[in-house]
Amino acid sequence: MSLVGHEAVVVRSGEAETLSLLGGRARLLADSSATGGALSTLRVTLGRGADGATPHRHGRSSELFFVVDGSAQLLVGEEVVTAGSGDLVVVPPWVPHAFAASPAAGADLLIVITPGVERFGYFRLLERLGRGEGTVEELLASQERFDNHFLDAPLWTAAREAARAEGPEAG
Repeated sequence: MSLVGHEAVVVRSGEAETLSLLGGRARLLADSSATGGALSTLRVTLGRGADGATPHRHGRSSELFFVVDGSAQLLVGEEVVTAGSGDLVVVPPWVPHAFAASPAAGADLLIVITPGVERFGYFRLLERLGRGEGTVEELLASQERFDNHFLDAPLWTAAREAARAEGPEAG
């Protein structure tokens, strides 16, 4: 990553840190410290029907989901929406949300949190958990630090169970 002047951030594709997590991979593009607090952004690629983030909310930031390719299911408050290539979903602070690839497709998502929160440490922790090197207690203890507060969302659970029942042949 390089700073051009004092305002622009340029992240070259080969420079982005890539993690294995969230049912696929995450490319960490620019954290809050790199953007002067304006935003944090990453690109998440999920396989067909793969789960992404579990239900959670942010108290300080909105979260933008742009579907670069494929199709994603998103919990937005008390509704589950399906977004396809080119669609945009913006979730305001305090609104419960989650995301996953749709049953019959993968999803390539550009995710932006604004204003930015230093979150790359959170994604690294998730990867460590996936490798069995971190603990759920460590994740729960980090909720305030990363402004990522986990929630119970029966509507999302039911929607994902229904999606799994549909299987990849549905469409």
